[in-house]
Amino acid sequence: MHSSLRSLRARLTWPLLTLFAFSLLALLAAPAHAATPPVSSAPIPEPNPGDTAWMLISSALVMLMVPGLALFYGGMVRQKNVLGTMMHSMVALAVLGVEWVVLGYAMSFGTDHAGLIGWDPGKLLLWNVMPQQLHEGGRITEYVFMVFQGMFAIITPALIAGAFAERVKFSAYLLFVLIWGIVVYNPVAHWIWGGGWLAPATAGDTAFHLGAMDFAGGIVVHVTAGVSALVAALYLGKRIGYPTHVLKPNSLVLTLLGAGLLWFGWFGFNGGSAIASNSNAGLAFSTTQIAAASGALAWMVAEWLKHGRPTSLGLASGLVAGLATITPCAGYVSPAAAMFIGAFAGVLCFQAVLFKSRLGYDDSLDAFGVHGIGGFVGAVLLGVFARKAYNTEGVDGVLAGNTPQLYIQLIAALSVALYAAVATLIITFVVDKLVGFRAQKSVEIEGLDPAVHGEQGWMLGDLPEPSIGLPGDESIEWEPMPETPHRQTAKARV
Repeated sequence: MHSSLRSLRARLTWPLLTLFAFSLLALLAAPAHAATPPVSSAPIPEPNPGDTAWMLISSALVMLMVPGLALFYGGMVRQKNVLGTMMHSMVALAVLGVEWVVLGYAMSFGTDHAGLIGWDPGKLLLWNVMPQQLHEGGRITEYVFMVFQGMFAIITPALIAGAFAERVKFSAYLLFVLIWGIVVYNPVAHWIWGGGWLAPATAGDTAFHLGAMDFAGGIVVHVTAGVSALVAALYLGKRIGYPTHVLKPNSLVLTLLGAGLLWFGWFGFNGGSAIASNSNAGLAFSTTQIAAASGALAWMVAEWLKHGRPTSLGLASGLVAGLATITPCAGYVSPAAAMFIGAFAGVLCFQAVLFKSRLGYDDSLDAFGVHGIGGFVGAVLLGVFARKAYNTEGVDGVLAGNTPQLYIQLIAALSVALYAAVATLIITFVVDKLVGFRAQKSVEIEGLDPAVHGEQGWMLGDLPEPSIGLPGDESIEWEPMPETPHRQTAKARV
């Protein structure tokens, strides 16, 4: 009796602590900002309907990328871990979805403090943000902008899960993504997109700004997630049986379907980052399609030449590599540049994945090889191919006569990579000491689905035997159909 109570208490400790932490933040925010906003007789400016519609659609497209990622990752693991792996993506919608509203938005897009962090108590729980309040620029509401940016905060830590798939505790993962979102994602998002020290300077701002550009998250999303994935994979070690045993994927059908959904959702990811339905959105939409196609083709050809056959996994990986690499420069480069960037990403990321076996680390689903390498290279190539002729709000790169932008992009990408690596190492260490990060050996051998979740992803073995067999089935004695004049004539014709 006592042991069962202790077990129940242990299982409930972290969920209750998390709930208590969110509730405490809500209570702290409420008293200071509970006053009803003053009513004004002045006409309320209306958001632009076209821009609002596009941003709502884009937000939904980025949200769809999360189940797409779940399918993409879920198909590549073994049958006993398919649900546990998909849960890593889907649960991020819940954990980071709450964290973003409670705290993340205020940290990322609040008032800048020394270029390092944003903070606006009125944005905690959106307490002082009204439905009709327009975002900076006056074309969409603050709520629409908040939801769109929140989708990026959700999918970024979910990308990391691919590096340590099949071998971590679910409770530890929940704690990890929550802390990582607060400590890594929110500050970096502010540095680049919230007016922090890496962002371009604004009129009248005398603080230091490096002037780095990142259209849709090559640095904010892919560099942070990819580098963090590598650090976590190195800390946690290899899966049992890797690399001496072949760890076969359970369903590349799921992976291809997930890749298709990621491609589809990426149009909102990049196109929506224009924060308007305008020519910049059209450019980003076009370069996204072009880079994905050239990335898929380049990886497939490289694999064909290397191994003598093209694979569905290679095609899927190539298109994701192309998408990750075009992300930072989607709204700043020409279609021709996008084709080169995508193809270069396909070949480079393919080589990076091959090189993993030489280095001996176990990045289970190649989160670093695709997202980390792709995002970093894309951020740097922005400094080469960007042209203000394509986007007046952008910058010129080396080919347009602005060589310093290349160094700016390189410094920004390296700075974020270093910060993400150090912070992730500390977070992983803390989580490991608090709850134990890696699953027990017996759990890893049995599989996360039955051992942790008590469920089974594939139950094909439980299906009843078919009552009617097929011709050639040795378990059934087939009697030939009687010969008829019509059948004899048909045989003669054949």
